This record gives sequence, C-alpha cells and structure tokens, in this order.
Amino acid sequence: MKVINIKEISGVNIGNAQNFEAGTGCTVILCQDGACAGLDVRGGGPASRESQLLQPLAAADQIHAVLLSGGSAFGLDAAGGVQKYLEERGIGVDVGVTKVPLVCQSCLFDLTVADASVRPDAAMGYEACIEAQKENYQDGNFGAGTAATVGKFYGMDFCMKSGIGSYAIQTGDLQIGAVVAVNAWGDVYDWKNGHKIAGLLSKDKKSFRSTQEEILKSYQVVDNKFVGNTTIGAIITNGDFHKNQLNKIASMAQDGMARVICPVHTSVDGDSIYALSAGKVKADQDVVGTLAAQVFSEAILCAVKSAKGAYGYPSVNDVKKNWRNER
Repeated sequence: MKVINIKEISGVNIGNAQNFEAGTGCTVILCQDGACAGLDVRGGGPASRESQLLQPLAAADQIHAVLLSGGSAFGLDAAGGVQKYLEERGIGVDVGVTKVPLVCQSCLFDLTVADASVRPDAAMGYEACIEAQKENYQDGNFGAGTAATVGKFYGMDFCMKSGIGSYAIQTGDLQIGAVVAVNAWGDVYDWKNGHKIAGLLSKDKKSFRSTQEEILKSYQVVDNKFVGNTTIGAIITNGDFHKNQLNKIASMAQDGMARVICPVHTSVDGDSIYALSAGKVKADQDVVGTLAAQVFSEAILCAVKSAKGAYGYPSVNDVKKNWRNER
C-alpha cells in the first residue's frame, strides 16, 4: 500500500475557487463520465442539494459532480454554475431537449469569519469547474476550506483556523482517497496517538481546553443552539460499486470522522460524507469501507495541518510556534 496524490485517482477532476477577502469558497469534484454515488449524513444541521438522488430507491444511478462549499444554505446557489458548465459540454441525463447534469452539494457555515454578504454563487461554481480542468486543487485555505474553523463551543473568539485537506492511497490497482473541508464544532485529535492538535483555546489562548469537558459541565437544555458548523467531504475510489454499496462505504467512512473529531455528529454540525465510484476495479466493499475511514481521518488531519492562520484565527503551526517560544 502506498500514499498517492488525490489527483492521481482516475475518473474525476477536482478544483477550488474562492474569495479570500470575503472568506468563502467552493470545491468541485467533477465526474464528467458519470459516477455512482452514496451519501451518509450524521450531523443535525446539514445544508444540501439533490441529496435524495443518492437514496437507494431514487431512479438516478449516476451523478456528474459533487460540490462542497461555504456560504451556509446561501451557498447552494453555486451548484447552478456547475450545472451550466456541464450542460454546455453536453454532460448530463438526456431528456430530449437538453442534458440535465446531476449535481449534489453540501455547504458549511463560514458567514461569521469575514464578509457575511458574500457567498459562493453560480459564477464561483463555474469557476471551480474551470479550475478543476487545470487540476488546481490544493490543501489548506482554499475552496470550501477558505474560511473553515474548528473548536467553536465558546463561539469564534476561541476557535482555530482549519481548511480543506486530502489523502489517498493505492493498493494494487485499487485507489481510494478523501477530500474534506473541516469546519467542526469540536476538537481535532491525531487518531494514531490521541493527542489534540487543534480546537477550543483557553481563555488566555496559551493552551487548549477540551470541548467535551466544557460541554459536560452542565446538562441543562439549550433551546437555541446555533447551527454554524459542519465537516463535509467525499470518498473517491476507482473501485466498481453500485449506489447501495456506496451508501454503506460512506457510512463506514464516518468512523474516520469520529476517530479525530470530538464531539462530532452533534445537532449543531451538518456532518456529511459522499462516496463516489469512478472506476471499474473489482474490490470488496468492506475492505474499501475500512480504508475509507482511514483516509478520511488522514484527510481531516491534513486539512488542519495545511491551514494557515487567517482572519485573526491561529493555525496549528501558529499555536505550536507561539507556545514553544513562550516555554
């Protein structure tokens, strides 16, 4: 088994588009030849488009793109730009008078980071498609991860900068990878050693606090929790799977999220994972599901470690440097 670049997985093109000043962006995964797909949603506050297409009883057996974006529910407009790009190229379901591209989308909440009036729109979605053809995808403060943050139990004053990350592996002919934008309410831990690497800062911002421990100080009901978080991503494989199997693979990939984010899948998150089959390699569903959890964990760590401090929020590298100097 070897680590590969996410761009090496055949059958998809991935692109970022963003507005750095406004603090938002989107990341598209184009499947121009069509791809079977599944989806597993565990968070209580998702913002999504065309998610019902991925249910086993839905007629569609393939989609043509997955879009991850900022902008909360406002960002759902960006999928229109992806549809326009694909329709112009004759990609989609043939309905006689045109071809209708099937584009699924999930959004994260980044409105409180910079300019809340600017969100991903159709123009940005279209731009992401153009950039996908240039293979411009990169990890960090780009695309859907432009303004992502983590550790927000006490609001934006004590959180840290996160981003978008990827990780992929190959064993034999089988390739499997993950792309994920990490905008979690909880803290992020290295799943291999249990060490916390990002999340809720202390009052003086010179150490960490445990979100879980802070939550457990009181069990009183909070009626108006703000839904402003979400970790969204996709598993991509060249394995040959149908929709039912991909829904299960996406479900197994959620284990990877639970290994590194705590708390996770809360009512104030919208945690969603897609799974895309973009190839014809025969592989066991459970093996791929197990690997999906692993690559998703690593992609989350990549998202946090690749992020740079921005908009007044420190990154992992900022925190390490500052705390080391103070010691």
